[in-house]
Amino acid sequence: MTTGGTRDHGGGIDAAAARFGGTRADWLDLSTGINPVPYPVPALPPDTWTTLPDAAAARALTDAARTAWAVPDGAGLLAAPGASALIARIPALAAAGRVTIPGPTYNEHAAAFAAQGWTVQPTGTGDATVVVHPNNPDGRFWTADALPAARLTVIDESFCDVMPGASLVAMADRPGTIVLKSFGKFWGLAGLRLGFAIGDPALLARLAETLGPWPVSGPALAIGTAALRDAGWAAATRARLVTDAARLDGIMSSAGAQVLGGTALFRLYDTDDAARWQARLAARRIWSRVFPYSTRWLRLGLPGPGDWARLDGLA
Repeated sequence: MTTGGTRDHGGGIDAAAARFGGTRADWLDLSTGINPVPYPVPALPPDTWTTLPDAAAARALTDAARTAWAVPDGAGLLAAPGASALIARIPALAAAGRVTIPGPTYNEHAAAFAAQGWTVQPTGTGDATVVVHPNNPDGRFWTADALPAARLTVIDESFCDVMPGASLVAMADRPGTIVLKSFGKFWGLAGLRLGFAIGDPALLARLAETLGPWPVSGPALAIGTAALRDAGWAAATRARLVTDAARLDGIMSSAGAQVLGGTALFRLYDTDDAARWQARLAARRIWSRVFPYSTRWLRLGLPGPGDWARLDGLA
């Protein structure tokens, strides 16, 4: 599990183009798990861009988020400039000890805890526990009774909005618990940089102090509020993502890959040689995700409506 230095992530189209050719515009990036059909950004009043975010706009976002995610009354909710900003700060909320992070999983959690002097372990009982629910990259889900006991429990639900019924947000009113939400994945607006922590009010108050005033921009407050209130768009999007994920599985299975799991935003496949498959897709200017800990695993996000033809004839 990577704990320092430059860490492996999706994206990197410029590097892919330098390696395999073409320009950035030629490439279809399927290396991330971002919804390719983003929430339609509403028209924003000019002062959204020109004035400091006000308390009323922040409250509107918080209220919309609490409703959308059925946040327990006893849990706090904090909006931040992306879930990554929260991940980097959470380890400082408790004295360093042993943190259990079952893997393989999203590598920023281990890196953040290691940077604060924690000892990272994949199994066992520790002072803190971090789980990604559903897990990235294999889509594993957790249950409340399966979580290792700890004084600090972090549940990263960055991809859980595709299956809200599986959310563990009902646990967020327990002492020492923080549930993370990422706006950029399901709503497809990763560049907006908006994330949320839901959980122990005392811990969230300390997190808020580290973020400073106006942590979320005016445009992010307005767009996030509109999106979180739009239950109809969310329901239609979930149905489309499930259909598209099955379509991608069919294409990849016909081409010789085996479905291992994933979510409705990304799919994980077992291949005979992941690097060869990545190069094969790169010849079509399609960028995929491989992992430093597996020579066989290949992860793909979903193509947008006009991009499926890029996969024709892959079998």
